[in-house]
Amino acid sequence: MSDKITHTSDSAFQAEVLDSDTPVLLDFWAEWCGPCKSIAPVLDELAGEYEGKLKIVKINIDENQQTPRQFGVRGIPTLMIFKDGKVAGTQIGAVGKGQLAKFIEASI
Repeated sequence: MSDKITHTSDSAFQAEVLDSDTPVLLDFWAEWCGPCKSIAPVLDELAGEYEGKLKIVKINIDENQQTPRQFGVRGIPTLMIFKDGKVAGTQIGAVGKGQLAKFIEASI
């Protein structure tokens, strides 16, 4: 697990994501989700590359059900970029690093 990735909860979501000064890539995931695990190393790499420009935060949807419901998350992995407390972009499903980097660039 990367020290550059923050794990959040429903209770910390406001402070860590919505009130963040830096854009946040939020990863909705769960232990049982294979594709979520397959993109984890990519997110670790991107967390290093975008350090200072983008914060990567994960939320476990089994342990925190309020936040995914609030944003209408139906399938995982769902990645959302939050900028100034609002959703700036959404990517559903596991994608490669190149596509993820494009998604980030387009949203931040």
